[in-house]
Amino acid sequence: MNFSIDKISVLLDRHNKAELPEDGRSRAAVAMVLRQGECGVELLFIQRAKHEKDPWSGNIAFPGGKALQGEGLRQAAERETAEEIGLDLAEALYLGRMPEVVGSYLPVRVTCFVYWLPGPPGRLELNYEVFDIFWAGLNDIIAAESQILSTVNFGGEAFETPAINLLWPGAPVLWGLTYRLTRQFIDSCLLC
Repeated sequence: MNFSIDKISVLLDRHNKAELPEDGRSRAAVAMVLRQGECGVELLFIQRAKHEKDPWSGNIAFPGGKALQGEGLRQAAERETAEEIGLDLAEALYLGRMPEVVGSYLPVRVTCFVYWLPGPPGRLELNYEVFDIFWAGLNDIIAAESQILSTVNFGGEAFETPAINLLWPGAPVLWGLTYRLTRQFIDSCLLC
């Protein structure tokens, strides 16, 4: 599949950007960071550090987190990305935002902001919330063999869910909110 900045900007502009009505859920924002890799467009993922109090402990995610009181969602995504991995998104090209998604298991609403990194990110410094970072090729992510059903554990329960099998050794599968945002983005690209 051929991805380009222009194509991505157009598809993001087509999305309905209206926010969901207020429903008492926590507000969070994440950054989907893209770059041109050796084999095509790549997407930045983090693997969260393992912490007993973190419901997404050890999972694959985008950098981001809860918005602070009075903070805009895009500001929250950019602040959290800088705090978690040391990436200043002021150096990136802002492409737009995805429609909000709501958590299936926790009361959270997440808005995803999309950025294009025009050059190497420089040295990234991970904070205590992040175990590691990975760049994954969009073509690898959409490959049929990457689409799986996987048994995952959440809240002390095991269940089967759609997931993406990522290609780096030892990586957990991509599932949940990050999976849904990634699929939403890719499915939109496929329709363009």
